Amino acid sequence: MNYDTAFRPYLAKRIEKIEAADIVVGIPCYNNETTIANVLKQVSRGLAKHYKSARSVILVSDGGSTDDTREVVREEEIEPWQEKIVFIYRGISGKGTALRAIFEAAEEVGAKACAVVDADLRSITPEWIKYLLEPVLERGYQFVAPIYSRYKYDGTITNNVVYNLTRALYGRRVRQPIGGDFAFSRDMVSSYLKQNVWMTDVARFGIDIWMTTTAITQGFRLCQSNLGVKVHDPKDPGSSLGPMFRQVLWTLFTLMEQHADSWKKVHGSEPAETFGLTEFIEPEPIEVNLDLLIYNYKLGFQHFGTLWKELLSPGCYDVLHRLAGAESKDFLFPVDCWAKTLYELAATFHHWPKNRGKLIDVISPLYDGRVASFINQTADMRTLEAERVVEEQAEVFEREKGYLLQVWEREEKEPEEKSFFQKILRSWRP
Repeated sequence: MNYDTAFRPYLAKRIEKIEAADIVVGIPCYNNETTIANVLKQVSRGLAKHYKSARSVILVSDGGSTDDTREVVREEEIEPWQEKIVFIYRGISGKGTALRAIFEAAEEVGAKACAVVDADLRSITPEWIKYLLEPVLERGYQFVAPIYSRYKYDGTITNNVVYNLTRALYGRRVRQPIGGDFAFSRDMVSSYLKQNVWMTDVARFGIDIWMTTTAITQGFRLCQSNLGVKVHDPKDPGSSLGPMFRQVLWTLFTLMEQHADSWKKVHGSEPAETFGLTEFIEPEPIEVNLDLLIYNYKLGFQHFGTLWKELLSPGCYDVLHRLAGAESKDFLFPVDCWAKTLYELAATFHHWPKNRGKLIDVISPLYDGRVASFINQTADMRTLEAERVVEEQAEVFEREKGYLLQVWEREEKEPEEKSFFQKILRSWRP
């Protein structure tokens, strides 16, 4: 069913009664009963401390939680002059639809600024609200992305894939394109709502990178705010991030197709102005399973090595073949090869409209291998030192962009060759 709104009648009635507000803060959630009370409390305190004279609405947009998330929210008290609404959104399940409802509400009440924060945050403070909203309300920015102090092995999809591709493709150094905590101006919200993406995969899982890419490619005025340490429900890249990686990469590659005319003209990158905290705080470490990552890679080579050999350049394949026999301590996946590999596979995704889901499955073990290599490379580094490695990676992706243009523009494969690859993709299982 194609829903023309994410509002259910209850939300529509509550918004109608509110009529107008200056600030909307949204919290998309699903089964977050252990963390959401503190998130709600910190949002309320931040609004009371920094925007007491503004009329504020806090919207908790729930995806049908089966735990007590909504009950916890209802019981948590906020400042009496603030409005709180907890509701189940309407539409396909996913964070994108949760945000659609928040955006619709912000537009309906004519909010000057809208911020969204994740429901699993453990480190959010009242200052986050100021750092997110101030650039919109006082400096005229239309899109605010977060910067965090994150442990070197937290955010591996961002560090090894999303930041590199976003920066090299679109020319803006937005460090956390899928950070989860953002702020928007009224016209940015309206622009999002006008786009026909809300019944697509963007509404399921691609919303963060879609919002960032849209803000950059449509020329909205963007900046970053340093929020400090980010602590949330931890995810081990070896055991927890496979589905998220596949979802994010699918969206990244799809956006590459949609915005090809834009990124082909971009050379180099420009920094985004940054506000918020100025000091760096060393975050608490998280556990990662290096052996599992390497095992996943080697198992992937057994399953997909033949296909990798056909899809990738001989130089890159030789590296992958060597890694399949490497000891854990010697497992190093050079970043120039990683950049070329992602670029080659993005071009393959572009040229093959079918079996794309299988193609993404083929790429997943390569990501495991690159993360394992990053862990080895930065094992003796503090987080700030590892951050410099991330920046160096991004510079390599920029330098190799000419290679992307080359493989993107290549002729499509001959029909019989293409059929051969499609047959392999149909037969392999991840």
